[in-house]
Amino acid sequence: MNWLTKLTPPGVKNIFTKKDTPDNLWIKCPKSGEMVFSADLDGLMHVTPAGHHMRIGPKLRLGYTFDNGEYLAVETPNVAKDPLKFKDDKRYVDRLKAARAKTGDKDAMSIGVGEINGIKSVVLVQNFAFMGGSLGMAAGEGFIKAADYACEHKLPLVVFTAAGGARMQEGALSLMQMPRTTIAVQRLRENGLPYIVVLCDPTTGGVTASYAMLGDVHLAEPGALICFAGPRVIEDTIREKLPEGFQRAEYLEEKGMIDKVVSRKAMRETLSNLLAVLMKSDLVKQSA
Repeated sequence: MNWLTKLTPPGVKNIFTKKDTPDNLWIKCPKSGEMVFSADLDGLMHVTPAGHHMRIGPKLRLGYTFDNGEYLAVETPNVAKDPLKFKDDKRYVDRLKAARAKTGDKDAMSIGVGEINGIKSVVLVQNFAFMGGSLGMAAGEGFIKAADYACEHKLPLVVFTAAGGARMQEGALSLMQMPRTTIAVQRLRENGLPYIVVLCDPTTGGVTASYAMLGDVHLAEPGALICFAGPRVIEDTIREKLPEGFQRAEYLEEKGMIDKVVSRKAMRETLSNLLAVLMKSDLVKQSA
């Protein structure tokens, strides 16, 4: 008991209730160190005043991409939950259960169909919050479902990638998704449909080695890490210091690996302009 408590009349302290401050009331910007009020992030599209693009989930991504945030959610196919009965320090089924409870999603892929400035499109979003966006059977089936839907309805496909690589708990079954998604991209080409990839932070591993680098156009969000093996792994292997910003979106744009770095606020307009040109070219080719 301190001296102030002794001076406080009995019952007075009961008038005032202690209010706990939420842990996420303020967010520290990784780029500038500035504290940003969490409630302001929605209006900023989860981009800090310093320009750092925060990682966002499918609901926000689809809402920011489609006109008025309106879209039809397409169910992804069900797959075997634990085909290899895998266990490390946790069972795979327990990891899946925890990831689903955390994100509210069935797996790493979410599909939406709607209009981007009036152009009806299929959009596939990879959720890094779901086990690092890892590419497993469910993610592979999700990609194929989105491509099939686009082919069936003659719509362009836009994919937002974000992944740490293959899902190790599924072993070779995970690696098999790389050629399967590549075949799905080829079907889009055979149907003359645009396929645009937006590389988000981070896009790495087997995803980069397959469908993430097979787009007709490659866009990227500012500062996104885009690579196969991470910079730390490369430095440890070659024993050399890598260039500043190596494997970041801006560096890869300068070297010609991606077409354009686009801020989140300008992404919908950029996508609609590209889709308008690509879909018009397709119509011209058909009429010819």
